[in-house]
Amino acid sequence: MTGWTKALDAAGITDPGLREDYTRQREQVTRYRREAALAARLLLPARLVPHVIAATAYMHRTDTLLDSGPLDGRRAAYAQWELEVTGALADGGTDHPELRPFLHTVAAHPALRTLVPQHLAGSLADLDFTGFATEAEYQTYLDVYALPAFMVVATVLGPPGDQSAYRAACRTYLDASQRIDFVADLAEDLADGRLTLSQEALDRHGVTRADLVAGTGLPAVRALITDQLDLAGRTLAEGRSVIDLAPPAHRPMVRCMVGLDALTATAARADPAALLRRPVGPPKGAALRLLAREYLRSRRSAG
Repeated sequence: MTGWTKALDAAGITDPGLREDYTRQREQVTRYRREAALAARLLLPARLVPHVIAATAYMHRTDTLLDSGPLDGRRAAYAQWELEVTGALADGGTDHPELRPFLHTVAAHPALRTLVPQHLAGSLADLDFTGFATEAEYQTYLDVYALPAFMVVATVLGPPGDQSAYRAACRTYLDASQRIDFVADLAEDLADGRLTLSQEALDRHGVTRADLVAGTGLPAVRALITDQLDLAGRTLAEGRSVIDLAPPAHRPMVRCMVGLDALTATAARADPAALLRRPVGPPKGAALRLLAREYLRSRRSAG
């Protein structure tokens, strides 16, 4: 019996067709989020893995519709997807192969039933995103879009019952994580015509969008990026409280998520000017060592 078969059994997924749906989504998630799929398999209780896979697949499907093709086509495709998702939630069933497993996961984690409509409503903020004028606009973006999107998976990892304190900690952690991502992906976003650092922050350091695109004004750019990473670092330190608010069996996974953001921030800080040329992520060796430590920690806890 394979580990995946055991995970489906542990999650109580017995219907053959539904097992095929989950298995197909596992294969898809492994292709585009191999590291996340591996971490889930190694660090989470088996009963939770299929549900994390289904939530991740749902998020990927939504993000793909928001990011692919001309704007008008994206808007129409997203509107159709929103109708399909809300209809499935209302009816309690669907023939859509990508929604069947997620609908089952929603039934297993009822908090998702109210969260998903929030996520769908907020997703238009990402579709229409043009940049942030101020820090306050960035914080609104977190509340309207980024937090509901993050909570689709985070809810599955959270405690049973009231998740209000956990959600608040997720919000603090996400503030740091999103800011780190925006800095780490600066070159990629600029190439796509997006500027995810606020105009307010640029003005404070005397940096223009043209400076970032052309790679000029490097001392000021370095100060801008360092300032953003300092802010993210302080917020990440506060956001670590999310670890202790997760159930003990889920903490290795949450700790790994926080640790990967810390590694990404360290890599970005090493050469801020390079972020204008290429994105940066956690060094592979350090990421693997982190995963190994958390895996051993989870095995000791399970034992």
